[in-house]
Amino acid sequence: MIFIRCELFIIVLYLIGRHIATYLSYAIFAILGYFLIVFCNLVLLTTIIMNKSLHEPMYILLLNLPINDLIGSTALFPHIIKELLWDTRTMPFSTCVTQAFFIHIYATGAVFILTAMAYDRYVAICRPMRYNTIMNNSHLMKIISLVWLSNIFMIAVLFILLLRLPRCRSLLTHTYCDNPSLLQLVCANTSINNIYGLMTVAVTQVVNVGLIGFTYIQILIACFRNKSSDTRSKALQTCATHLIVFLIFECLGLFTITSYRLADISPHLRQFSGVAAMILPPTLNPIIYGLKTKEIRTKALKFFHRIVHPS
Repeated sequence: MIFIRCELFIIVLYLIGRHIATYLSYAIFAILGYFLIVFCNLVLLTTIIMNKSLHEPMYILLLNLPINDLIGSTALFPHIIKELLWDTRTMPFSTCVTQAFFIHIYATGAVFILTAMAYDRYVAICRPMRYNTIMNNSHLMKIISLVWLSNIFMIAVLFILLLRLPRCRSLLTHTYCDNPSLLQLVCANTSINNIYGLMTVAVTQVVNVGLIGFTYIQILIACFRNKSSDTRSKALQTCATHLIVFLIFECLGLFTITSYRLADISPHLRQFSGVAAMILPPTLNPIIYGLKTKEIRTKALKFFHRIVHPS
């Protein structure tokens, strides 16, 4: 009898230990992932800020991308790491709303920033003689202000509409807090919220995808008209990487949004796409724009060389 109890006790300890080891490995992976995102984005951010030769419209617009990526990653990872380390399943409502707010700021901001960067490339390639006149400091600040102010305003209204509604449930089915999952906790009519949410997504997609589509068509036409193969190759390479980043984020983001309205979609697939949309772009952006952009790559390597060999 004692032997049986000890054996059961050992089995229970083994299962608990394996459970803890699994969660610990996930936590370590999340910590390393967050560290990689923060490190890469800070390197990109520091490289642009510290080098005056990079204080040009293209790089100043690019500067907003790592800032936005850090906002999204910091809204997501600390909570996931805490949950994995302490095996918690609860979160204060105020913390959940704060996380959701900044995640939406990140998602909308990424689309707006990539659109602004596409516009900059359009002017540089299609209007090269007027580039400095059009993309002057005043116009550049207007673009950046429009990106952030319109983003904050849209998301603020979204959450003001959410917070006015009473809650009668407390269980979230998504990996992180966002507006659709928070609306599932509400026990009131959410028609206004759904209409406003769909309207903002539709307007944002039509405007941004329309602008990016127009700019890239014009860029392609200008590239094929250009007789210089080097100029054409460089322009196409820059635009191709930009377009890849945009398409990855768009596909993951739109699938996550539409999955809430499709009953047949697996919740695990929705969670995977949502987390991928939060992890892949912040990880890929500094690598793509840092390694693929010769000026940034050169300056970053010189910066690290000065740190390692200060003399």
